[in-house]
Amino acid sequence: MNKSDLINKITSNNPQLYQKDANKIVNIFFSTLSLALTKSERIELRGFGVFDVKKREARIARNPKNGDIVAVPSKNIPFFRMGKAMKDRINK
Repeated sequence: MNKSDLINKITSNNPQLYQKDANKIVNIFFSTLSLALTKSERIELRGFGVFDVKKREARIARNPKNGDIVAVPSKNIPFFRMGKAMKDRINK
């Protein structure tokens, strides 16, 4: 499911809601989520999961094409951990 599918699903489940309003809701949700992750905040959605930022340390790696050693700098990566209720819904 992509963003437009999500907007269509929201408008089909809520006929009183216009598609442009559903689009604004989805955009606000994702922009708020992105802003919180850029501030390294933890976002917990009960029954769904947790979004967090993990720091990946600097390391030495190899270029797969020619085998040269490459220094990879440290970086922050987004991380999602599924909640127990979501796991139960998927695996039922």
